[in-house]
Amino acid sequence: MNRMMEVFESKMAPIAIKLDNNRYLTAVKNSFMAAMPLLIIGSFFVLFANLPIPAYADFMQNALGENWQQYFTVPNDISMSMMTLYVVIGIASELAGIYKLDKIGAIFAALAGFFVVTPLQEFGNADLGVGIPLNNLGAAGLFVGMIISILAVEILRLAERKGWKIKMPDSVPTNVSKSFSTLIPILLVIVVFNFVRIGFALTSFGSVQDFIFTNLQTPLTLLGASLPATILIMLIEGLLWAFGIHGANIVGSVMTPIWLSLTAENAAAVASGSAIPNIVNYQFYQNFIKIGGSGATFGLCLLLLFLAKSKQFKAIGKLSIIPEIFTINETITFGIPIVLNPIMIIPFILTPIVMTLMTYFSMSTGLVPLTNGVNIPWTTPPVIAGFLVCGWKGAVLNIVQIFVSAAIYFPFFKTADKMAYETEQKNEALEKESSVMIDEIAENA
Repeated sequence: MNRMMEVFESKMAPIAIKLDNNRYLTAVKNSFMAAMPLLIIGSFFVLFANLPIPAYADFMQNALGENWQQYFTVPNDISMSMMTLYVVIGIASELAGIYKLDKIGAIFAALAGFFVVTPLQEFGNADLGVGIPLNNLGAAGLFVGMIISILAVEILRLAERKGWKIKMPDSVPTNVSKSFSTLIPILLVIVVFNFVRIGFALTSFGSVQDFIFTNLQTPLTLLGASLPATILIMLIEGLLWAFGIHGANIVGSVMTPIWLSLTAENAAAVASGSAIPNIVNYQFYQNFIKIGGSGATFGLCLLLLFLAKSKQFKAIGKLSIIPEIFTINETITFGIPIVLNPIMIIPFILTPIVMTLMTYFSMSTGLVPLTNGVNIPWTTPPVIAGFLVCGWKGAVLNIVQIFVSAAIYFPFFKTADKMAYETEQKNEALEKESSVMIDEIAENA
């Protein structure tokens, strides 16, 4: 086992570290984290508009009229349904910070590039002109926005390196000088992406959005929504954690855009009254697989708190229970430790996979409703989280999962606890012997 872990660490750890330090993945991850409060707020309004309580719906209809739900869907329209705009801004700002470019100029360039390639749509009323379909600003345009924002900042970086900018005299105010210095780079961005727009308009796809959605986003989301891919992702996350590498960060930088686009599809279906399409999405991962955090350690925390014999494990249980309720489990991960521990890493990897299978089976068979697209904070306690995204059946599933996770961890916990207890007993015996010897020496002296 130790030999296998050494081989894995020597081969995989450098790759994982490179991925974690990749500037593009870092920018994508940080932009989604920055946009998350907006997505959470917007999705909660979808929940308010679709609470499965007949008395609530009747009250709101009587108070606000037959179309009362539209008052709650607007916040979702400017958040979840326009998530691409916030991600574009975030990625451009992050990359500009890494390259030490003007952040405002980078944001404007990325937005301009995105809007140039985004197809317009005529309204039914000719007097209203044309506009951008909301779909292209939401999940359907997400990958286009990510790619365009990265390329736009790279064009700015190239222009900066080549010195392609207007330099004003020192006497010109800084704000005026800065705006003129970004004129040529932003012009380059617009020209480049306008040619891209023209090129795709001459193909059967018609637009960059259709091409990316058909050839990249749809296959990736189908892969990310599949059970085998989810199990593989959980396996990779657990193996990375085994060596102290934050597996959730590595996985999240790649999978969060895919899972959030699936979540957005669910939220849109709930808002329109359609059938919810996706089992696997961000809530599936965050609120049903990660019961108590990475490794689904909520059950383990209860074992530490109530069944541990060793002082070390009892102390870790007491310290961990409050953070664990809010899915923060670093005190367990590094306190037992689970990292670099051949005994505890087995259930740490196995439990999330079991949680994945349990949740997928429960939802695919109709025992538990599919998640409703509500992006609750990742710190929402289990059971409450299950209730908010799937109703009372989701809460029951969370309770069952906690007991199952405890059962999986139990034999490994007992072994590790016994070893820690025996070590403590030996140390205490040695301390007593040392104390007796010191007392005898003191008496003889």
